Amino acid sequence: MSDSRCRFVSFYYKIARNSGSNGSSSSIEAEKARVEAEVHRLVTARDKKYTNFIEYNNYKLIYRRYAGLFFTIAVDVQDNELSYLETIHLFVEMLDAYFSNVCELDIVFNFNKVYTILDEFMLAGEIEETSKREILDRVKQLEKME
Repeated sequence: MSDSRCRFVSFYYKIARNSGSNGSSSSIEAEKARVEAEVHRLVTARDKKYTNFIEYNNYKLIYRRYAGLFFTIAVDVQDNELSYLETIHLFVEMLDAYFSNVCELDIVFNFNKVYTILDEFMLAGEIEETSKREILDRVKQLEKME
């Protein structure tokens, strides 16, 4: 039985390049860039009539589109797709609550805050906390310490 955890998280614009990604392990930069480009191509070019799940190498890519922004999570092939769709949605809800109606520019210009929220939500590919209120309270506490 394998452990159920996220392998990496990425954000993509429909037309632009990768906005960022957060991997749970370090790898060679060239390979990472190649994978990011390939995932970007697969996700953004996919027709809306297909599901939000793509098998890619030894992973399953699960993505959701919000306006022109794609949120993608790579997980093991046998993991539950619907739970990760909900994970993406919860993350977007947290961003929306933090930024008061989040838009793409909030993510671009406040990328460090996005990573802070993601780090409070997921750690080493595993969900650490699911309470929006708890996560946002922790982020506010961290901001006070800065």
